[in-house]
Amino acid sequence: MTCCSSRRRRAAWAAVLSPVAAFLACPAASAQTAPVPPPALDPDSPLSDLPDIGVEWPDLNPAQEAEAVPGDVMIELGSELRYAVRIDGLEPALRDALAPRFDALSALRAGEERAANVGQIDRRAQEDATLLAELLRARGHYDAVVDPRITRAPAGLTVILAATPGPRYRFADVEIRGLDGAEAETVRAAFPIAVGAPVDADAIQAALIGLRAKLGAIGFPFARIPDPEIVVDHDRAAARLVLAVETGGAKRYGRVIVAPGSLFSAEHVAEIARFRPGQPFEARDVEDLRRALIATGLAAAVSVRPMPGADPETVDIAVTIDPAPPRTIAGELGYGTGEGVRAEVSWQHRNLFPPEGGLTLRGIAGTQEFLAGANLRRNNFLGRDRVLTAQASVSRLNRKAFEADSILVGVGIERQTNIIFQKKWTWSIGLDLLASDERDNSRVDVGSRRRTFLIAALPAMLSYDGSDDLLDPTRGFRLAARVWPELSLQAGAFGYGRAQIDGSVYQPVGQRVVLAGRVRLGTIAGAAASRIAPSRRFYAGGGGSVRGYGFQAIGPRDLNNDPIGGRSLAEFAIEARVRVGAFGIVPFFDAGTIDRSPLPGLDALRFGAGIGVRYHTNFGPIRVDLGTPVNPQPGDPRLAIYVSLGQAF
Repeated sequence: MTCCSSRRRRAAWAAVLSPVAAFLACPAASAQTAPVPPPALDPDSPLSDLPDIGVEWPDLNPAQEAEAVPGDVMIELGSELRYAVRIDGLEPALRDALAPRFDALSALRAGEERAANVGQIDRRAQEDATLLAELLRARGHYDAVVDPRITRAPAGLTVILAATPGPRYRFADVEIRGLDGAEAETVRAAFPIAVGAPVDADAIQAALIGLRAKLGAIGFPFARIPDPEIVVDHDRAAARLVLAVETGGAKRYGRVIVAPGSLFSAEHVAEIARFRPGQPFEARDVEDLRRALIATGLAAAVSVRPMPGADPETVDIAVTIDPAPPRTIAGELGYGTGEGVRAEVSWQHRNLFPPEGGLTLRGIAGTQEFLAGANLRRNNFLGRDRVLTAQASVSRLNRKAFEADSILVGVGIERQTNIIFQKKWTWSIGLDLLASDERDNSRVDVGSRRRTFLIAALPAMLSYDGSDDLLDPTRGFRLAARVWPELSLQAGAFGYGRAQIDGSVYQPVGQRVVLAGRVRLGTIAGAAASRIAPSRRFYAGGGGSVRGYGFQAIGPRDLNNDPIGGRSLAEFAIEARVRVGAFGIVPFFDAGTIDRSPLPGLDALRFGAGIGVRYHTNFGPIRVDLGTPVNPQPGDPRLAIYVSLGQAF
């Protein structure tokens, strides 16, 4: 049987040769004779064969014929079949290493879900055979041969790429040029490709990236590393690598340069930077400065690049900042058992007083709280991550334990931590002046009704954070100490001191479980509880304290069963954080007590237990906890619900 492709070729040649044959068959074609009119043509008459040419006219309505594919499989021409792809001849480890890149680039894989005709499948097989051979050569198999084959399968076709990888070439010689002095050994150590290493394109590329980073880290900002020269010796199944390094010379920091009218001045950028003029250049300082400028919240995009300084031995740092919108309006709505409904709205301008002098206006309205306040904040004040604050507020609190109408003015300075740069050590110190008219709801102390307090406080804090994450720690520990020396004026002047210690620890157990524990101890010394303003006493209970109880509900109570606070505090908590995909299940057990004496007694501990749900987002977990008191006091609810951002501790 004649193959249809042969018939097509004969038909094509017939179309080309028929006028030539007709011209050659007529001997008088070149003579000057009178033309003979051609016979009339009948368009419906069949075409006659061409004499002496031996080419048949093609069938204009051919029936389905068959075409052979490799492997002597006969397939109907034009039929479309599904196919599977298989790679033979490779060790499993080598096949698995090549699979991700082959699958991403493969023409066969791209069309594997759709049926195709034999011609399309054969063309894809040829392309993928070339692709697989190139991938094998990139891993050092320079003698690799790949033979594509197509065979019949019960459900269609199987395309087999039969690979013969051959030996893996290795480097017989590795030469790095352009290095001398003390940096030579350092740079060579940063380039792991050595004699005997496989000729692997990915490994070489990774080594070059690491070498460029190392040169920047040891003071060569303008180093150039061209692509290495690789000479392959097929007879020895080996190769030689020659790498020419142009270090450009070691540099020291010069100036910080910003364009006129930039968001920040050069002086302020230099204040944020961790390097100073004259220090050796390190590439990580450049990236650190870029991230710090982004962390200000005032930059949408930042470019920080080294450029040649006026002195050939120095490198200047050019900074370009695209400003971000400086204003923010935020709102918050929440509910807590014992606290009721609470809504907060704020307006912020983060650069009202350049550089980085921000103003925040905020208001709170809730079942138990009203507040209007303003806060001035100067970030990166006289140094990196140092914050100067000033605040003023007018508030009204209506708790079960007390009512307070207060005016607060305060200033402070702190070393802050944030998600981008989580600090080990942080601290703060400040001065607060408070005028508060308070109604003590307690009926335990004689004469305790409404009183006015004038208080001056010096709050200070020192903390250490050895955890691995600010919002969702999984290992490590945290420890913080706070003190508030206070001078109070109410029926005479007197002083006292408040102190509090917080500690927490995080321990992973397997891949999905983290055990977390917390302890908090506090004391007030120097004055009786009845003389201390109710708003300055210790309280316990609630979502950030002992879950299962209402807000500030733990501890001594008056004749109306309202909490009255105390001079000492002890809290303990343990929970298991079980991660299940994006969600988490957290069973917990808390305990706490409040005492009227400076030292807490553990005989009055209140226990709470429950379970929480976490939804883990890219900015931290969203927390929902449901708790119940184990040994409740009269009036305590049987169930308490808490919703917030971040873990409980």
